Amino acid sequence: MTAQELLESLNLLDENERVEAKRAREAGRSLLETICAFANEPCLGGGWLLLGVAPDEQALFPGYAVEGVPHPDQLSADLASQCATVFNLPLRVDIRTETLAGEPVVVVFVPEAAPQDKPIYFKATGLPKGAFRRIGSTDQRCTEDDLVLLYQSRQRESFDAGLVPGAGLEDLDESAIADYRQARADANPDAEELRWSDTELLQALHAVRRDATGAWQPTVAGLLLFGKTAALRRCFPMTRVDYIRVPGREWVPHPDRRFDTVELRAPLASLLRRTQAAVLDDLPKGFGLAEGQLQRSDTPVVPLRALREALVNALMHRSYRVQAPVQVIRYANRLEIRNPGFSLKSPDHLGEPGSMPRNPHIAAVLHETRFAETKGSGIRAMREAMDTAGLVPPLFESDRGQDQFTTLFFFHHFLGEDDIRWLAQFRALHLSDEEARALVVAREANAIDNATYRALNKVDTLTASSALRRLRDAGLFSQQGRGSATWYQPTDRLLGGAPGGLPGKLDALSSKSVPLTSMTEDLSSKPESLSSKSDEDRNALLDEIPGQLAARIGSIGRRHPPEPVRELVVELCSLRAWRAEELALLLSRKPETIRQDYLRPLLAQKRIAMTQPDKPKSPQQAYRSAQGNHLP
Repeated sequence: MTAQELLESLNLLDENERVEAKRAREAGRSLLETICAFANEPCLGGGWLLLGVAPDEQALFPGYAVEGVPHPDQLSADLASQCATVFNLPLRVDIRTETLAGEPVVVVFVPEAAPQDKPIYFKATGLPKGAFRRIGSTDQRCTEDDLVLLYQSRQRESFDAGLVPGAGLEDLDESAIADYRQARADANPDAEELRWSDTELLQALHAVRRDATGAWQPTVAGLLLFGKTAALRRCFPMTRVDYIRVPGREWVPHPDRRFDTVELRAPLASLLRRTQAAVLDDLPKGFGLAEGQLQRSDTPVVPLRALREALVNALMHRSYRVQAPVQVIRYANRLEIRNPGFSLKSPDHLGEPGSMPRNPHIAAVLHETRFAETKGSGIRAMREAMDTAGLVPPLFESDRGQDQFTTLFFFHHFLGEDDIRWLAQFRALHLSDEEARALVVAREANAIDNATYRALNKVDTLTASSALRRLRDAGLFSQQGRGSATWYQPTDRLLGGAPGGLPGKLDALSSKSVPLTSMTEDLSSKPESLSSKSDEDRNALLDEIPGQLAARIGSIGRRHPPEPVRELVVELCSLRAWRAEELALLLSRKPETIRQDYLRPLLAQKRIAMTQPDKPKSPQQAYRSAQGNHLP
């Protein structure tokens, strides 16, 4: 790619995992970390660096401007030398100088390292801290799971192939082995392993292996797949599924708001069936009466196929290094499935063919018994099942910081009559069918990003970016974050027209959605003006805040637990004194909510203080950190 093509790509796309822009006046650590990440990232094919280009801070919306490189020949020579010496293996990168907007810039292509050479890491730092991966448009320090993924291509054993200390063959359950045989016979009656003895079968499945003394012992995969309940409790005390039913639509961590919890622990095949049964028994159901039938048929609000795939993904791809349960949380309007372990596959590529299994031996058994479908198809199967049922598409979040993956299903019938009526208020925007779908999803989830838009409408990244920016410019979305961390939050203009809560359709799944084409007469004319005054005021406040803190504020949703938001308030108040109205604008909440849920508890804890304590109700009242040194 040329420098001009790279710059156009940066300015057109809201995220770009293969292109990075840097001022880079010298071959510093940040530049080398990006090179390390490009070389390591599996299946990325390397990446491009455009040096001498930086974010345009004066632009209304994120963009990039050419600054130039003062000494491009020296930078190129230093960079080539550093790539050859600072890493555990020499990296040969392609470096050239071009002219852009009359200024010299340096273009660098970093090829992906061969599988047998990964991980690439800084020699002086060593592993794991010296290795990086490319996640979206960020360079992330490798975790232990990342290193396992990189080493797997070099035949290093996975975690589920390891032995379980203190476990013996007596901890394996014969009934679980018989259950596997039955499931395997159902999938393939002619499977060769059905003729083997239990011992031979366990060895072939990597369920057992020899220890240092030569004795056979269960592996992690073997105990999780075939272990007795008592052994699972002893060796993996937190490796279970918690099914939690929460009253209402929000998690309320107060002792007077009880919720029901069912703890499930069993060998994986049985655990999957029991969890699925527990959830299905409790989900709202719609009913229909087919023509010619005398009995009605009940249909769960979340399609069985989508639920099964989500549960299989959670148990198959979870991190068993982390002693934490899989949580299935049933709210009044949605179902959330959370499992320990972020996705080893980049969030940008979820749903694409190909799988990066964290637990390959467990995955193999689940595939052979048809609990899991074709490798890499789970996300796509969920999306297709929800689309066929006319429901809001599932949302997925891979959180490396909390080492967690979340699947979210809404119980909302997609684009029914209520949605069409709601969308009609935006007739002046001349919405396309795809944009209308995006508005409905954003209203339900309180957020949308490029990947969700692509999955929802089956379009490419550029088309999704253009549509999301148009909705942003029309004042319906406010843009948060930068690069691949970009996401869009509904503005008050969008939510102000939303009905109170989700439409009451949980018992009406048999009703048909009104086609999008039926509302095209109402959705016509010209787009309206750019973002609202409140968005401009919020952006002005964000400009006062350091970048990292501003990014954290941008990631806070309306459903975020209160304690992390209070921590943000304390950090903000350490910068300067803030009025409640300013904090409300920054955090996208109502001023009264700010006062009751955040300021009052922090004042009680003496973590913040009023600037006018003698006039608590003064319109000019502001709040500062109790330990800060600011002036009122």
